[in-house]
Amino acid sequence: MEQILNEFKDVLWDYCLIFLCLGVGVYFSIRTGFLQITYLKEMLRLIFRRQSSDKGISSFQAFALSISGRVGTGNIVGVATAIAYGGPGAVFWMWLIAFLGASSAFVEATLAQVYKKEINGAYRGGPAYYIEKGLGVRWYALLFAVITIIAAGVLLPGVQSNSIAESANNAFNIPQYVVGIFVIVLLGLIIFGGVKRIARAAELVVPFMAGAYILVALSILILNYKEIPIMLKLIVDSAISTDATFGGIVGYAISWGVRRSIYTNEAGQGTAPHPAAAAEVSHPVQQGLVQGFSVYIDTLFVCTATALMILFSGQYNVQIEGQAGYVVENVPGLEATGFTQAAVSHEFPGFGDSFIAIALFFFAFTTILAYYYYAETNVAYLFQKKESTTVVFALRILFLGAVLFGAVKSADLAWTIGDVGVALMALTNLIAITLLSKTAIKVWKDYKDKRKKGEKEPKFVAEKVGIKNTDLWK
Repeated sequence: MEQILNEFKDVLWDYCLIFLCLGVGVYFSIRTGFLQITYLKEMLRLIFRRQSSDKGISSFQAFALSISGRVGTGNIVGVATAIAYGGPGAVFWMWLIAFLGASSAFVEATLAQVYKKEINGAYRGGPAYYIEKGLGVRWYALLFAVITIIAAGVLLPGVQSNSIAESANNAFNIPQYVVGIFVIVLLGLIIFGGVKRIARAAELVVPFMAGAYILVALSILILNYKEIPIMLKLIVDSAISTDATFGGIVGYAISWGVRRSIYTNEAGQGTAPHPAAAAEVSHPVQQGLVQGFSVYIDTLFVCTATALMILFSGQYNVQIEGQAGYVVENVPGLEATGFTQAAVSHEFPGFGDSFIAIALFFFAFTTILAYYYYAETNVAYLFQKKESTTVVFALRILFLGAVLFGAVKSADLAWTIGDVGVALMALTNLIAITLLSKTAIKVWKDYKDKRKKGEKEPKFVAEKVGIKNTDLWK
């Protein structure tokens, strides 16, 4: 069974998503005039808007909730895995996908805002909503909703809980099943409190967890500042086949860099549009810009910090997946899941294992919360005209079971299952946002024109830009 999953995963990533992600990212970057650069200042201005309502959360809460989904295990274990199987060059491809992906993240979040709905007194939205309303293809919307419920509700949570359990076991020798039980009890207290409690938890935890991790990472970077240019050169040389050691595995660098970049920053994956749709804004583009910037926070900042810590310390091995032997074996016996802990311990002896275990707990726990929110939003889509209390309750029980299951399973199986879930969502969503590009560009031009006229908080009226089938932008 595991072999079949691995083969299916490889087909999805190596023959579909690498080319699709790069192509869509380039396309939207050109169509929007590379807004990821030209509108950077505007992104920063919009992030800290605190406007909310009884129906919608603030831009910052939506940003925090999406960051909680983006910044997770992928930033610690995912980066290490990319280096383990793709070499340092994989980091370059993570950067490239993040840069291009910021435009895809902008488009999907903007579309989520345009086609959001009010369900049971709260804003809901996401790919299923904009596929049905924007494309008018109900069966495709249902397909995405079902895929997301399965992926976010069953397949993906195990990656996060497995990383929490393994790191806690390595650092404190706590049995993985004990950690799993602790995590699901804490999760239950939050997810049974509804969307507002999830958003509030993310708003409180995300700045703390990201700040502490970045502080330690910056300390290590400062201690090794003379090596930063050397490591950056190693990354670039390894990515373009000019490094003697890693030049022969450029194909693996591309494959693993793309995989782990999409996994961690979620650009184009179709998950971040769910919290984006819940935000209270005066124009859809405002949340699109906020979500575009969150990709930078995740990959260009947090993931780069992790990669440099690992490379500075030399606490990594590189091998070709599925083959015997190593391209580089700096630390015999060390698995990818332990690279970051070993790197921090190398600089701060006796501190690394405990610190990374705690950081990973917060990173992964908030990502699990975000996954639940994605799954519940799609349940709300499927049952929006019916009483879905029983279905939501069943989802919560199934979700907690998936978290516990992941905590006690092997890391390889957990990541394989997670990769399949990400690939299915991303493939479905990237096709949809490409087909809806005309709508997204109309909304983008409307915002640009109004900002140029001096409107600080542009108001959006769908009919005035020729967009129909919206519920809340009349």
